[in-house]
Amino acid sequence: MARAKDLRKRMLRDMALIRRFEEEAGRMYGLRKVGGFCHLYNGQEAVAVGAATALDLSKDYVLTGYRDHGHAIACGMDPKAIMAELFGKVTGSSRGKGGSMHLFDEKLHFLGGNGIVGGQIPVATGVAFAQKYQETGGVTVVFFGDGAIHQGAFHESLNMAKIWELPVIYACENNRFGMGTSWKRVSSITEYSVMGASYGIPGRSVDGMDVLAVHDAFSEAAASARAGLPVLLDVQTYRYKGHSMSDPQKYRTKEEVQAYHSQDPILNLTQRMEASKAITRKEIEAMEEEIEKIVAESVAFAEASPEPSASVLYEDVYASPYPLGSMEGR
Repeated sequence: MARAKDLRKRMLRDMALIRRFEEEAGRMYGLRKVGGFCHLYNGQEAVAVGAATALDLSKDYVLTGYRDHGHAIACGMDPKAIMAELFGKVTGSSRGKGGSMHLFDEKLHFLGGNGIVGGQIPVATGVAFAQKYQETGGVTVVFFGDGAIHQGAFHESLNMAKIWELPVIYACENNRFGMGTSWKRVSSITEYSVMGASYGIPGRSVDGMDVLAVHDAFSEAAASARAGLPVLLDVQTYRYKGHSMSDPQKYRTKEEVQAYHSQDPILNLTQRMEASKAITRKEIEAMEEEIEKIVAESVAFAEASPEPSASVLYEDVYASPYPLGSMEGR
């Protein structure tokens, strides 16, 4: 029971950190400190955190799309490196060359951050193939939005994953809108969990506003994937912010957004933990102070970090499979 309490505290802390980081990232974008696109994760925190706490990231891998700040933090990436990347600084996770959509940390088994809609799905399928081939015992989780689920790459990947019995979890973060278009306007099927049936892959719907439900769903899915049966999860969530920072959000009402705020994953877990005496108000305040310090330090670090030099443009472009100086393969 003690471990369960510690797990819930970790979940609450990580979700709160993601929310506060995203709020500050949005503010920095408004101050023109962040260039390029910026897609915030506010409201969806339970998905990334519930999934990450169900995985063994010493051998499992995570890939996602362009709304990737939350997944990066949930996987353990340093907020300083993330903020520096948003600022385009050389101390960023991709040395300032990737920006908001291309966070990456190979050591943490977080393989992005991918800007092409649905482009991460076949890549993740390939990672799962490598895991099976190398017999690592790991699984790959790939996140994508409801706007990507109709991509041909999604269907091709599910077909191959089942044929090859790959250890992969396909997780659709169904946040109700593909950019500004309701999912119900563009899909003949609104229960995405059934889409795996065509390929013999089990699917299930998950309450993405409940971090504990997400954790349990991914724990079960990971066990299935490790046994060679891929899984499709339709994770029902909601983004409070627009598609990107330039989105005026005219396609939904304030009443709709407010209704989902009442299901806020951070507020709900906090209330449940307080009710069961799993956390005290003093502990919550200490957690909030810690998070404020982390976020402030990430901004200060990004501000103080240098811009990349022109020569950095030509670095990290090619990777050689052979040790430097080796004659093999020449």
